Amino acid sequence: MILGQKVKTFSLLDSRKKMLLLEAFIFLAFARILKLMPFSKVSPFLGTHKEETTFDLNISEQKTLRNVSNSINIMSNYTFWESKCLVKAIAGMKMLQRRKIESTLYLGIAKDKSGKLIAHAWLRSGSYYVTGREGMQGFTVVGKFARKFVFSDKRRIS
Repeated sequence: MILGQKVKTFSLLDSRKKMLLLEAFIFLAFARILKLMPFSKVSPFLGTHKEETTFDLNISEQKTLRNVSNSINIMSNYTFWESKCLVKAIAGMKMLQRRKIESTLYLGIAKDKSGKLIAHAWLRSGSYYVTGREGMQGFTVVGKFARKFVFSDKRRIS
């Protein structure tokens, strides 16, 4: 019954939203496969190591950033595999890359209440956090990867 309701809800969406959700599903799968590989093989796909993109936000990209973020967060609940922070951040970066939107993927570590090391990943574009915002406080950044593009349009705001 619940699956039928989900399918019905999906069928009522407009075609652009359906395509965005399908794209998110595909990139979440791609990111999950990358996560299974040694990180040294994956890192070249993530962008320029130890660099960040600007915090200036291109106002014309705000809606796209919100839509990509929403689609990843929705579809991560429906994958047959684990789609947590790193998988979501990589999927978001690849979706933004297709749209030529700059982003920075962050890797952080912290200690939990029992003293055990834990990790978290999040993705930022401009001043907007596409994925992982909910857990990034308290983590020390140990890696960052910038995906940059050359822009002819300078409509950026702080």
